[in-house]
Amino acid sequence: MNHEFYFPYNVKAALKNDPPGEWMPALPEGCIRLSSGYPASELVPSNGIKAAVSTLLEEEQDLPLHYLGSPKMPRLKQQIQNRLAERGMEVQEEELLITAGACQAIDLIARALLDEKVVVAVESPTYMEALEIFRNYTNQIISIPVDEQGLRVDEFASVLAERKRLGLVLPRILYTIPTFQNPTGTTMNEQRRMRLLELSREFDFLILEDDAYGELTFDVSPLSLKALDREGRVIHVGSLSKITAPGMRIGWIAAERPFITAFAWFKKDLDHSFAQSAMAVFLESIDLEERLKKLKGIYQRKCTLLIQSLEKFFPTSVTWYVPKGGYFVWVRVPGVDTSALLPLALSAKVSYVPGKYFFSNQDEGIEYLRLSYSFESEEQIEKGVQILGNLISNHLKNHLS
Repeated sequence: MNHEFYFPYNVKAALKNDPPGEWMPALPEGCIRLSSGYPASELVPSNGIKAAVSTLLEEEQDLPLHYLGSPKMPRLKQQIQNRLAERGMEVQEEELLITAGACQAIDLIARALLDEKVVVAVESPTYMEALEIFRNYTNQIISIPVDEQGLRVDEFASVLAERKRLGLVLPRILYTIPTFQNPTGTTMNEQRRMRLLELSREFDFLILEDDAYGELTFDVSPLSLKALDREGRVIHVGSLSKITAPGMRIGWIAAERPFITAFAWFKKDLDHSFAQSAMAVFLESIDLEERLKKLKGIYQRKCTLLIQSLEKFFPTSVTWYVPKGGYFVWVRVPGVDTSALLPLALSAKVSYVPGKYFFSNQDEGIEYLRLSYSFESEEQIEKGVQILGNLISNHLKNHLS
């Protein structure tokens, strides 16, 4: 049987890309996981979730386990609306769609708004899973560089002007992680945010704002692009994965009503109704501000330790950005192919993510790597960085001698 015969053209094109998640290697037992972009085990509120599930089932018996789910499901949407309002985003009920995490949100947006003719602009580097999603719908992806202040909005303006002058198709969507970006940890300053909104009006494109890390600030979070938007051009994606439990798969899209209607059309009834109901009960049972305060303090200490360890153990030629929140530190290792170095690191039981996977053109990321401070203990972070520093130093000595 010719299996390919049954796939439509767009699926055949998507299947020519690298398989999703191929960048993630098998990790040896006992590995120090500086690659893992999720919370440490002790920070996942398993007991609180367990109590919420118990409460839900005791009060409603089988009801939360049916297709329609619990009457408590709408409470989650209200809780998220209230949280967004506290951050300066006034979102009406019909302007909010609950999703199975941020990835489903990005996929729904791509499915509704992209085809092979649509141009998407992305940051370079950017979240690798978003790149994988966009490639399922279009190969017309243009990359705009990131520096220590986030997206180079001036560079983007030049690209837009040049494409318009040459009569090339303009981007319809810009995908950006303006606050504590993945992988660089950088944050777009307010001047660039305002200029980006001006460009969206001038060149008529939408901004897909991924705000998965926006609440994990070490100081004061900047206003989101959605909070600054006055024309409905920002499609805001958020998630509870980084501040509660990633396996619950709770995310959302906040956007103008016609967009939400389209996204919901394709989502249909693919709700995780039980997870949404349990999360609503859990959020009612805690002080979220206190939880965020705890998380911020822990992550700030871990980040500070990781930076100090880089300064102590890495060669002086290596550079990095110092984040103001989030999960990650972005490191440049001149003269080292970080993908080629990874097997040695795994043999020494330390993992990281090679930088090339965060670029549309992977050659641009050869000398970079991403480290996460969210998962491991402070002791393991320091130990892991020391091991990596020794490997890099030895690698550079061997190649210079």
